[in-house]
Amino acid sequence: MRVHFHGAAGEVTGSMHLVEAGGRRILLDCGMIQGGRGAEARNFEPFPFEPASIDALVVSHAHIDHIGRIPRLVWQGFRGPILVQRAGAELMPVMLLDAASLAENDADRENRRRRAGEPEAMPLFTRDDVQGVLERLRPLDYDARTQIVPGVEIALRDAGHILGSAIVELWADGRKLVFSGDLGPHGTPILRDPTPIREADLVLMESTYGDRNHRDRIDTIHEFGELLDQAWNARGKVLIPAFAVGRTQELLYWFARYWDEWKLARWRIFLDSPMAAKVVAIYDRHQALFDADARQVWKGRPAPFRLPNLHITETTEASMAINRIDNGAIVIAGSGMANGGRILHHFRHNIERRGTHVVFVGYQSEGTLGRRLVDGAKWVRIHGHDHRVAARIHTIGGLSAHTDQRGLIDWYGHFQGRPPLVLVHGEDKAREALAGELGERGGVDVRLARPGRVVEV
Repeated sequence: MRVHFHGAAGEVTGSMHLVEAGGRRILLDCGMIQGGRGAEARNFEPFPFEPASIDALVVSHAHIDHIGRIPRLVWQGFRGPILVQRAGAELMPVMLLDAASLAENDADRENRRRRAGEPEAMPLFTRDDVQGVLERLRPLDYDARTQIVPGVEIALRDAGHILGSAIVELWADGRKLVFSGDLGPHGTPILRDPTPIREADLVLMESTYGDRNHRDRIDTIHEFGELLDQAWNARGKVLIPAFAVGRTQELLYWFARYWDEWKLARWRIFLDSPMAAKVVAIYDRHQALFDADARQVWKGRPAPFRLPNLHITETTEASMAINRIDNGAIVIAGSGMANGGRILHHFRHNIERRGTHVVFVGYQSEGTLGRRLVDGAKWVRIHGHDHRVAARIHTIGGLSAHTDQRGLIDWYGHFQGRPPLVLVHGEDKAREALAGELGERGGVDVRLARPGRVVEV
């Protein structure tokens, strides 16, 4: 069994790993590279393998940095099955169609501004391209060991990251590979904890927060409540960049649970996303995957997805109307790294106002607008215009969808015999810190994935 690393190998986005085993070629994830213009331009580069040579694609979950290049893979010749957990299979078309729409709109905007002689901007993929992906989807349930091609079997285990997220166990050539996908924190709301795995010959593990530990969740909740009070007293607005799948649902969960303590009845809450209603409906259909606490909250009043002052805005006109509200509004909008989507329009209208509070609740990749704001940028460029940052910028790390250093070490610690470990999906600073912590425990063969590197087991 040989593993070739082609994405999320020294960075957080663009997950893509190729496994050669049993005379077959299995691709694990095929995600979009996210960041600045230079990073995102790499999505248009040719694949480092022939797409038609791939026998099957296994998807860990439906976030765009794990699925965003699949339409191009199909368009360029991939004809195998796409294996994904059942709830993830429902989320994929929603995510891909939204990404396609954003890409088409961005290309149109650039083409309206291009000068004579400049090349025409093209979207990474279109809504028509997504149809070819949907025809190849093969939904699987958790915990069912399945032969996906002759000589190769997989089982998907709950990763606790977003709905339908999976740890992949893969058997071939008498060997077993375990790919963590993205692992959620222990005790995260709504979802169950990541499944511990006991046996492997090789482990590929994410390392997004390999260099830090999250704040205690109780402290995080206290901080969030104080932040809302500050914004209310300042007669301001709260803007929360959040991915439509994962953090958005958790935020609504906390709003329901702390409805009285946070005095949320006085606010107008906007979920400004054209796909929000679809995602909410998918979560509602899969409550069997929720943990016990979430099922209890869903039975209470108010229910998270039915808050009395929650407005789900799907049309452009409804989204624009939010910017006519000067205060008393909480706006949740994508994208989570503020590198596109409707949150940019809210930033344009509000980031120069001192009463505005911007709250980041997830990881911000290098090169993104979100990362620049978190790092303290005083000026930012949005849609071709420079804006002075007067808003207060907050990072609420305790709400991350990724587990922290302690969680990663604990999850790996369940393996018997300390199998070889390759760290993926992390920047070097985080991976090196995690490798050092694991090395101190002795006997762990830890390697850092690099683009083009091959590991054999």
